[in-house]
Amino acid sequence: MKAIVYRTTGDPSVLELIERDAREPGSGEVRVRIMVSGVNPTDWKSRRGAKPGEPLPFDDVVPNQDGSGVVDAVGAGVDRLGIGDRVWLALAAYQRADGGSAQEFAVLPAERVFPLPAETGFDVGASLGVPAITAHRTLTAAEDGPRRLRPGALAGKVVLIAGGAGAVGHAAIQLARWAGAVVITTVSGPAKAALAQAAGAHHIVNYQETDAAVEIRRIAPDGVDLIAEVAPAQNAELDLAVIRNRGSIAVYANNGGDHVSLDVRKHFSLNVRYQFVLLYTVGMDAINAAAEDINAALADGALPVGEAAGLPLHRYGLADTAAAQAAVEENVVGKVLIDVAGR
Repeated sequence: MKAIVYRTTGDPSVLELIERDAREPGSGEVRVRIMVSGVNPTDWKSRRGAKPGEPLPFDDVVPNQDGSGVVDAVGAGVDRLGIGDRVWLALAAYQRADGGSAQEFAVLPAERVFPLPAETGFDVGASLGVPAITAHRTLTAAEDGPRRLRPGALAGKVVLIAGGAGAVGHAAIQLARWAGAVVITTVSGPAKAALAQAAGAHHIVNYQETDAAVEIRRIAPDGVDLIAEVAPAQNAELDLAVIRNRGSIAVYANNGGDHVSLDVRKHFSLNVRYQFVLLYTVGMDAINAAAEDINAALADGALPVGEAAGLPLHRYGLADTAAAQAAVEENVVGKVLIDVAGR
């Protein structure tokens, strides 16, 4: 089979296309024939490491956490999945040398593999893992909010999603709207505003053209209940200006800087809750809950991808994985997919 590997950290040129045998799944594992691999910022950040040439935990690593495909073989003790099942993946490469989705066959713990509804395409399946599970966690982290999502779970809530044109922001808009929230999102320009509108946001605030705090307070005079935050260093003052009493700010990325300065008195006077979200360490209970709710949303047709749905797709072949990761590293707008099985 064909696989992409890297043997050292560095720029996209460290990625190599190789041939290797597909291994059999062990106890508790399944083998998935990968149809589509999804690329996320975490994939290139793992490849780059802290510095070029940094030692890896394995001799070589297959990249990419997300993907979709068909179960090809099942190991002992697995009864939740069977050969021929259509599936999507989460955390495929986490702490594994050969689990990543940038290969024709991936062997994974069954707990990281989830059924893909029959009506859902492989492109959607490969776009779920990191973005949709992260979005689910940000929307279920509020002290006064639901722990699970379903239609009506966020009814009466106002949710602010920073960066609605990004992959996580896109999924958060879709899930929040499906769950009944009033959805506000911030964007940096008209093109991204059009994508956020296509994703389903009720209100779009272009922070380059208006005072975002004033506009958000006009939409939500009592403040917003929950903020899904991608750039806390840049947006801390804005978030404080629009959050309601007992509101929550769920931070899932560090765009714009690693350090945040907070006015303690103003935050505790509002009982503001900060929740930091990292998919790798959130725990399998949270991931399983998210996967169940995501599949319910898929069944309702609530998580489409593509430009008409607010998330343009950029396609590459497996041999062009380096270019695919470079596109994500260069902040291409939309979702980068790798057609592992061809088209």
